[in-house]
Order: sequence, then C-alpha cells, then structure tokens
Amino acid sequence: MQRKLLSCTPLLSLRTLTHTSTAPALLLFSRSKKHSPSPRDETYDPPFSAVPKSPALKSKARSPIGDKSPPVRSDLPFDFRYSYSENDPSVKPIGFREPPRFSPFGPGRLDRKWDGVSAPANVGVDPERDSEVRNSVLGDPLTEEEIEQLVERYRHDDCSRQINLGRGGVTHNMLDDIHNHWMRAEAVRIKCLGVPTLDMDGVCFHLEDKTGGKIIYRKINILVLYRGRNYDPKQRPVIPLMLWKPLAPIYPRLVQNVAEGLTFEETKEMRNRGLNSPALLKLTRNGVYVNVVARVRDAFKTSEVARLDCTHVGTSDCKKIGVKLRELVPCVPILFKDGQIVIWRGMESPGISSVNS
Repeated sequence: MQRKLLSCTPLLSLRTLTHTSTAPALLLFSRSKKHSPSPRDETYDPPFSAVPKSPALKSKARSPIGDKSPPVRSDLPFDFRYSYSENDPSVKPIGFREPPRFSPFGPGRLDRKWDGVSAPANVGVDPERDSEVRNSVLGDPLTEEEIEQLVERYRHDDCSRQINLGRGGVTHNMLDDIHNHWMRAEAVRIKCLGVPTLDMDGVCFHLEDKTGGKIIYRKINILVLYRGRNYDPKQRPVIPLMLWKPLAPIYPRLVQNVAEGLTFEETKEMRNRGLNSPALLKLTRNGVYVNVVARVRDAFKTSEVARLDCTHVGTSDCKKIGVKLRELVPCVPILFKDGQIVIWRGMESPGISSVNS
C-alpha cells in the first residue's frame, strides 16, 4: 500500500504544477492581445484639421399663452373682406357656418373686429382725401408711347409678373401680392378666369379702388395694372394677411318656390319650358364668361325663358353665376337642376307677353 501511495503522489504534484503554470501564461496572453495598440491608431493622421462643431442655438421657448405682440394697425379706408368683387355688402347673411368671433386674421393680430363677414374700418372715409393721395401716387398721366411700352412688356403670356384671378375674384391677400410685384416692376399682368369674368367692370373697379393703381390695358380677360409714377415701395400700405379662408355665411334662398309675379302653376310651366328649350350657352369650368350677359339680354328680346348648360361647371359656381346674372341682366333664376340654369326675364322687362296667351 505504501508503494502505491508513493507512486501516485508525484503524478498529482506534476498535474497541479502544470495547471498552475499554464494559467498565468494564458491570462497574460489574453491581456496583451486585448490591450495591444492597433496599427490604425498609431498611423492616424487626418489630412485636414477637424473643425470644431458650433454649439446648437437653443430656440427661445414660447409662452403657452401665445404671442403678446401688439395688433397690426392699417390705415386703409375700406372694410376688410375675403373677396371684394364677389360679395355684395348690401345683402346681409341670415346665419354663419362658423362662430363670428374666430377672425381669419388670427387672434389678436388685427386692431379691427371681425363680424363674420368683414372687418370694418376704424377710421372715417374721406373721399376727397383718398382721391388726393391716389392722384399724388399716380403722378402725371402716361403718354401713349409709355403706355405702349408697358403694355408690350407685360401683356404677353410669358410675363413673369402675373397674378391669376380665379373664382374668388379680387381677394384680400391678392392686394398684398400686387404690392409685392410692384416693388420690382412698374406694372403687373392679371389673368381673370371663372365666375368673376361675368362682371369685368366690377373687377377693374375693385382693383383700382383697393390698390390705388390704374388699369392701362384691358382685352377680354387680360388686365395690366400700373402702379403710378410716384409709387414708393417703402411707403406701401400695411395689409395684414388672412391666415385661412373663412367659411361662406348662409344667405337667403336664391330660388323661390313661386317666382315673384307668377302663380305656382305658371312658375312650374316656366321651368318646364326652360328645361325643354335648347341651351343658349354651354359653359365650361374656369372659363371666360365675358359675353354671357350680352347674349342673355339678346335672348330675352325674343324669349321669356333661357337655359344655360353648366354641366361641367360645378354646383357652387352655378349658384354664383345665377346671382351675377340676377344683378347684371337683370333676371329671375327659377331653377337649378342637374347643372342646368333656367332664368326668367321677369315681369318688369319691356315687351313681355303673358304666359297664358
């Protein structure tokens, strides 16, 4: 037994020695492998010096109450409206689609109070003073040669100083666009399309009245608006912008069940006659309707009822066309159905014959 024990002890000691001797060597090798410097770190030499990054500017924290800047004050002598040529101030609305207290100019941004349709002017209107200021800006009248030069420069389709006038007519924000063009050009080209072209005289009047300029060229639906000889961009009027388009108010019904001056049976007969009659005109969407009023007046010389085909115009534009024709012809709209407008010339028209005759 003693021999066996003696023969086993050297083996155990050798095993323990080999185990303890190899462990530190492995640890040293692993440490040296982890912490040995890489050749990339030693040879890193950028071609340009690194640019220090500028610290990010901290944005000013806005107060949760809102902007406390004072409201904008404008000395323009007219009431601010969304559209000056398409809204009749004499017709009062019977309701609103949004609360009138929400001003499209933004809360507290204007010194005028919004009543749901307009923002009335705070200053009194003085026609004589306004005309003097406008004449001083326009200066001496242009000669024929100067007018020809300006028209030749701005009347073409490739003119960069152009503003498109659409179904909204002469809008409030368009006034600011015109003055922005006048900062760099003497005149601006205005291309009119859609319902406002029914009354081009009204469009020209509001453009001259609200901007202070003068129209020196007019052909069908193309206008050239001149700013004046003494126009100074640094003294341009203050025009606060509308931040959104206000919803249209609710106005009285355009078409009555019974036309004024007729009975219910006569009104029904007039509508049937209008629907069965050939269309006087076929209107397109955003077209040029300059000659529509004259054509309707000529048609009423021989007929009591006329029909306009507005299939591709749209329901809202059909009603606007009916309102315009009622004022300009004048006439009585008696039916809006499936894109068709039936208008009656009314009892007061000369040479009218009785329906039952």
